[in-house]
Amino acid sequence: MQRIANLLICKDNEVLLLKKPRRNWYVAPGGKMETGESIFEAAVREFTEETNTVPIKPYLKGIYTMVIEEDGKRVDEWMLFTFVAKDLEGTPFQETKEGILEWHPVEELHKLPMAEGDRTNLLFAVHEQGIQYGTFVYTPDFTLIKETIQYSLEGKVNNG
Repeated sequence: MQRIANLLICKDNEVLLLKKPRRNWYVAPGGKMETGESIFEAAVREFTEETNTVPIKPYLKGIYTMVIEEDGKRVDEWMLFTFVAKDLEGTPFQETKEGILEWHPVEELHKLPMAEGDRTNLLFAVHEQGIQYGTFVYTPDFTLIKETIQYSLEGKVNNG
């Protein structure tokens, strides 16, 4: 199973997002974990590689299972670990081979083009306390079929 770590900067009520060229959808910078790497190390490394900056005091906000189903059969599955930080050091690239980096007001997360599971996860990361857990099931073209969300806040789990 592939493991992905991403990291969202939320500074001055804005978020730094990467606009991917394939679908023109927005994501938090991140990517695949390397063998032996912790989720924290992967999130910081991938963020730094994609932005040319270093996040300050990142912390875990979500752990997700992402599933692709076709004709009722599971065809792909991966884990996503989402981190957030309130600031960064350095000046972000404007564009990389991964896409275009842009600052957006937090409230634009409600309407920017992105996978619906990413929207759920990023909105939680910037607005809520605790850690969110979830499973997102998509079609091969990333239409959301189903989501299951839980979150914890200092030892209390909510299956909301």
